[in-house]
Amino acid sequence: MKRLHYLIIPAIIFASCGGGKQDKKAPEAAPKADSAKAIPVAIMNVQPIDFHGYVEVQSQIVGDENILATPQASGTVSSILVQVGQHVSKGQVLAQLDAAVVNQQIEAMQPQLELYKSVYEKQQALWKQNIGTEVQLMQSKAQYEATRKQIESMKTQRDFYRIVSPINGIVDAVNLKVGEMAVPGMLGIRVVSYDKLKAEANLGENYLGKVKQGDPVILVLSDENDSIKTTLSYVSQAIDPTSRAFTVVVRLGNNSKLHPNMGCKMKIGNYQNPHALVVPVSVIQKTQDGTMLYIASDGKAKAVMVTAGRNSNGQVEILSGLNEGDQVIVKGFEGIDNGQPISIQ
Repeated sequence: MKRLHYLIIPAIIFASCGGGKQDKKAPEAAPKADSAKAIPVAIMNVQPIDFHGYVEVQSQIVGDENILATPQASGTVSSILVQVGQHVSKGQVLAQLDAAVVNQQIEAMQPQLELYKSVYEKQQALWKQNIGTEVQLMQSKAQYEATRKQIESMKTQRDFYRIVSPINGIVDAVNLKVGEMAVPGMLGIRVVSYDKLKAEANLGENYLGKVKQGDPVILVLSDENDSIKTTLSYVSQAIDPTSRAFTVVVRLGNNSKLHPNMGCKMKIGNYQNPHALVVPVSVIQKTQDGTMLYIASDGKAKAVMVTAGRNSNGQVEILSGLNEGDQVIVKGFEGIDNGQPISIQ
């Protein structure tokens, strides 16, 4: 035990004297964090513009007179007299159905008609000479008139076996073939009047009251890569119970750029603000607190809460939160935070 004490005491004395006279070093200071890196952005300078709001809907060009001509009686098609694209007149025969039975009946009655006509004419001549009786004259006249009217009725019936154009127009489609059966109201020949074309579209009931007759309209013709400026001709006030939509119409008259069944976009102008502040829709961000965008302010990104109005053609009207001359960040805003240093490119 005494030997253990001798070992411990010198160690304590050595430690109290500084352990070999080594100098103490101050701990090194941690490196300072670099300032936040500036993010490159692009901006737009907000200035008042004449802003137009549009209701956009897909529409179709149709003929105001778009008729499917069909026969009035069922029969087999014996000949088709027109082709697609041909101009036709009102009353022109477009196709003929087999009416052989009716024609045979008419031909069979022709000799009888001639006979009754001859008898009647002879009775008239005798009556003028005071020969014969008035009853004989009346009987011969009745036989002749009845037969003549019967033949006229058959000729009218024969016309039921023809397909006739009810309007002046252009043959748009021929949905029959020779040898096929044609039925009234079914397949036939479509005739469209190019003089009375119109664009029709259906709008959801939430737009009722927001568009009216006379509103400016731009028809964007996808096939022609062109557009037509006009006005809204008609707005239906009745909601379809099935589609919950109502019809709007633009009457166009004759236009060589347009064709029946052609699709186009109808842009109905129903709003205008000549001094609107607008920004691209893409810069608007939805947050829990509302609608926000970023502006450049003193070299930093500043989050601004705004009230958005109508939007059109990728632009949205800002009703409040922005001032004329504000610099809205339009590129690079996706990765920045409020107060983030920015570098305007």
